[in-house]
Amino acid sequence: MGVGQEAQDTAMFRELEERLLQPDVRSSAEEIAKLLADEFIEIGSSGRVFNKHHVVEALRDERSPARTADGLTVRWLTKYVALVAYRTVSRISTTGEQRRTLRSSIWKRIDGRWQMIFHQGTAMGRSR
Repeated sequence: MGVGQEAQDTAMFRELEERLLQPDVRSSAEEIAKLLADEFIEIGSSGRVFNKHHVVEALRDERSPARTADGLTVRWLTKYVALVAYRTVSRISTTGEQRRTLRSSIWKRIDGRWQMIFHQGTAMGRSR
């Protein structure tokens, strides 16, 4: 894989991941349903496991802070499956604290479009 293709892949997955961080996308059951595969599983920071239905329902009423993604990397597992890893930083508006999270997602090409099949976020702590 050439450097140009690597940059294109990284940009594509960055766009997909950042869509899932946008409050207007997160609150839209239709948009989330397009981005998450039917077999989607998430392991939350609490250790609980969530499926697509749980996540779509939970995000409808979520009031999430603005997040930025940094250090995104893509590792190909197969021709149609990729592991994406990155960090997010979110600012808690009431306290001004920053929350840092390591995130990993597995994306799979299904019926001609990329959908997330797995996600896990691991809290790194808070800072001011």
